Amino acid sequence: MNVPRRTNVTKLSSTYIAEHEEKKQKAARRRRAVAVRLVVWSLLFAMFASALVYTLHSQAKAIDAKTTEQQKLKEQLAELERKEKQLKEEMTKLHDDDYIAELARKKYYLSKDGEIIFVLPEK
Repeated sequence: MNVPRRTNVTKLSSTYIAEHEEKKQKAARRRRAVAVRLVVWSLLFAMFASALVYTLHSQAKAIDAKTTEQQKLKEQLAELERKEKQLKEEMTKLHDDDYIAELARKKYYLSKDGEIIFVLPEK
């Protein structure tokens, strides 16, 4: 066992020794105050940095979501433009009497005089 030894040395009580001890205590308090300040500032910096990282991450997620939505909307727009073009072509064809007659024969099974219509099953 380590038992501290008791020494027979006594401390001198003088003003120099008291001042020296007081300086040591002040220096220790100063070091402790500096350490506390450093810890506080470090915590504040860490909180600020984590808030910035969180904001950056949430904005990146939002941008990704918007990009995905934009891509879907572009595809939808292309599909709608294709349908619009097809409908415009259909409109121009509907002004032609021959096309209307052909359409009526196909859709409503109308025939010309002497024509026989055969309906074949679709595959």
